[in-house]
Amino acid sequence: MAILITKQCKGIFACHKHPNVHKFKPQALQLAKAVRHRGPDWSGNITINDTILTHERLSIVGIDSGAQPLVNEDETLFLAVNGEIYNHRILRKQLKSGAKFKTHSDCEVILHLYPEHDIDTPKLLDGMFSFILYDKTKDRTIAARDPIGITSFYQGWSSKTPGAVYFASELKCLHPVCDKIIPFPPGHVYDSLTGKTSRYFQPSWWDPSRVPSTPVDYESIRTTLEKAVRKRLMAEVPYGVLLSGGLDSSLIAAIAARETEKLKIKSGVTSGNVVPHDLVGIDEDDDLSTITALPELHSFSIGLPGSPDTVAAKRVAKYLGTVHHEFNFTLQEGLDALRDVIYHLETFDVTTIRASTPMYLLSRKIKAQGVKMVLSGEGSDEIFGGYLYFVNAPSKEEFHEETVKRIKNLHLSDCLRANKSTSAWGVEARVPFLDKAFLEVSMNIDPSDKLIIKGERLEKYILRKAFDTSHDPTVKPYLPEDILWRQKEQFSDGVGYGWIDVLKDTAEKMVTDEQLKNPKPEWGDDTPDSKEGYWYRCMFDDQFPIQCASTVMRWKPTWSDQTDPSGRAIATHVAKYD
Repeated sequence: MAILITKQCKGIFACHKHPNVHKFKPQALQLAKAVRHRGPDWSGNITINDTILTHERLSIVGIDSGAQPLVNEDETLFLAVNGEIYNHRILRKQLKSGAKFKTHSDCEVILHLYPEHDIDTPKLLDGMFSFILYDKTKDRTIAARDPIGITSFYQGWSSKTPGAVYFASELKCLHPVCDKIIPFPPGHVYDSLTGKTSRYFQPSWWDPSRVPSTPVDYESIRTTLEKAVRKRLMAEVPYGVLLSGGLDSSLIAAIAARETEKLKIKSGVTSGNVVPHDLVGIDEDDDLSTITALPELHSFSIGLPGSPDTVAAKRVAKYLGTVHHEFNFTLQEGLDALRDVIYHLETFDVTTIRASTPMYLLSRKIKAQGVKMVLSGEGSDEIFGGYLYFVNAPSKEEFHEETVKRIKNLHLSDCLRANKSTSAWGVEARVPFLDKAFLEVSMNIDPSDKLIIKGERLEKYILRKAFDTSHDPTVKPYLPEDILWRQKEQFSDGVGYGWIDVLKDTAEKMVTDEQLKNPKPEWGDDTPDSKEGYWYRCMFDDQFPIQCASTVMRWKPTWSDQTDPSGRAIATHVAKYD
């Protein structure tokens, strides 16, 4: 049995073409420490010519040995990568050069793909990732981010070092040295030889004006989502699912429970035993026969006592037979965490902060349980038009355009929340709904099949229908019927309606009418439209300089005159605001 040597880097900081890299190195290592929460297991760095790569590592797959930055055999290529490459086994077999691997890392394959595919390398990867690769021979750096931006990644420049370019997993590494910072665009690759950033991710659904006409195929939705979950169970540490009790997380939990049971049977796992195998990852048939099979699936939920989501989550967990961990938080605990949440999330967006605070508190509890990886349900509402405001879509064309826009901006909202809320405590979140193959299926469905029809068709109807087995009594239902057909709750509402109410009430006390009418001049046109937004922006400004503000996007519902982004602000919500 081979020893796995795989380490997952969770925090990156790098600089290419620094004019005095050796003098800069001590500061670079201090800047890298700012993201140590993302990777508390180990640190590493390497300096070559005028380039420095650093990383902070979280071990998920292959936890015994190995280090980053990864280096090829002749020490000409160096790689710092944050992520998981699910198809690395397939890619190893496709290599033409007979490359010699030094580790069993799923990420090392990037080093060997680059000599053959150059900047087309990211196109071949199936996973979530941000990476910086330095080619010593060409004195060249390339950087890339996964197609949707599941992993957080930023790029920066400094007027004090005009020839240098900086990269980092979070803003807090860059703003002390950079006066210009951008979110690295998802699905793009940067090449230092040209100084250009180009889009490598070119799916069939990218152009929103190309409205699909393919009728819904329920079996295809179901099977591709199951495969998406299966490949994300690549782990050798206890893993779990974030279970809010809503449709999306409940479906992911249901599929994960079934897949975990299959793996137990296949691997001969009995309670309390873990069976390690040779090389984890998917093969050509999306098989995970060589994964470490864990005997139990853990599920996690959080909310105020008696909140809508925790009640539903407990019901789902009991039905699925997961080892369930339910946590409650108080309103004061939530308020006390806000400044830290904004520090870790690096945003002042109202919706993101509302939803991230419970997730941040929950992630701390998850880490305390010894769990390092969780599956989460982000992306479904964007794909299927699940937000309640979609009921007001004027046409199927505009409905589809909005879903495409929302997916393209996920790296500034829900992906940012999921990644940074969990990474704050050294936990990794994986999001099956944003699988490339699943997106190809779900975003090529005629949007007329996705439309919400009042009194006839609930939001995300086709997703619910795909997992409705009531027509076949021989198949155990994925979920109880009342969960499968439960109305959408935004996470910040579902944890308990009192959470948003106390945020609004507190903001009312913290911000005067005069302050709201006279925003700070440096905010320019990006001014808050509520006291809650003003309050968050001030906390952001206390912790981040002005050059960070342009990386933030404020989330607002379309086709609605509501300024409050809460689901309860939409008239069709059963518990709408009065």
